[in-house]
Amino acid sequence: MATMRYREALNQALREEMTRDERVFLMGEDIGVFNGAYKVTNGLLDEFGERRVRDTPISENTIVGMGVGAAMLGLRPVVELMTINFSLLALDQIVNHASHIRYMFGGQVSVPLVVRMPQGAGHQLGPTHSHSWEALYLHVPGLLVAVPSTAADAKGLLKAAIRDENPVVFIEHEYLYGQRGEVPDGEDVVVPFGRAAIRREGTDVTIVGISRMAVTAEKAAALLSEQHEVEAEVIDPRTLRPLDLDTILASVRKTNRCVIVEEGWPHGGVGANLAALIQEQAFDDLDAPIGRVTGADVPMPYAKNLEQIAFPHEPDVVDAVLATFRDM
Repeated sequence: MATMRYREALNQALREEMTRDERVFLMGEDIGVFNGAYKVTNGLLDEFGERRVRDTPISENTIVGMGVGAAMLGLRPVVELMTINFSLLALDQIVNHASHIRYMFGGQVSVPLVVRMPQGAGHQLGPTHSHSWEALYLHVPGLLVAVPSTAADAKGLLKAAIRDENPVVFIEHEYLYGQRGEVPDGEDVVVPFGRAAIRREGTDVTIVGISRMAVTAEKAAALLSEQHEVEAEVIDPRTLRPLDLDTILASVRKTNRCVIVEEGWPHGGVGANLAALIQEQAFDDLDAPIGRVTGADVPMPYAKNLEQIAFPHEPDVVDAVLATFRDM
């Protein structure tokens, strides 16, 4: 095991997959000479050259469209967008083309495209750079959606995404780039899609955390144990399409309570979708209504003090868990 930052794990995955398969190439704004806005592509231009690490114009729709075309012709492009908010400019290419081409061509053409993009609050980047859009891409059939929360999963899931024959929306949280974690050695250590991780065992309540909120959920679980003698089981789905609902349901059937934590907005969010699925398939196992902790229903503030109260923290999760016991 090696200890490295989340961004370094992503960089290692890209380097290993580019070495493994000459069809893999990178495109994005400032990913070459500048080494990427978050330094994920550091050193790759020097190692692989301009043919495989391509700086592009500022045009998200064009970048992703080029990726779709290249993937259809047999290459395996990895496109980096500077922020998930900018992916809205490429929504036509992602939703109408990348996700649907295999279906429309009767399976004769695949689109092995990865679209990497950071999201999330905490860096005072304002509303056009800070939102969480997992729910938008979760909604689209034909896409795979990954939301890794650890360095190990960042590497393993990115390798799996690059090798997959389907288009993958790969969402990285800006806060996580600098976080360190242990990463297994070996170029073929791949984390399969559709397999959730149980981050903490518990018997009293299930907490499902999405992206960075999986980390927040673990910290909240520690507080619950220390201060309230409540043992929470923390589930990190890791991928939202496909979703490992079986692991979540098994946990809920054990604990009889559930709280879902996400950074995105409350209406039509990932938590709303999960709550509906759990209610439909494990209603008789629940001893209290499903709790949801979300970001505030506002555009992300720029002011630091306002930004901090616009996304969930550990005390918010603790309060939501304790509420499930008061609701008995």
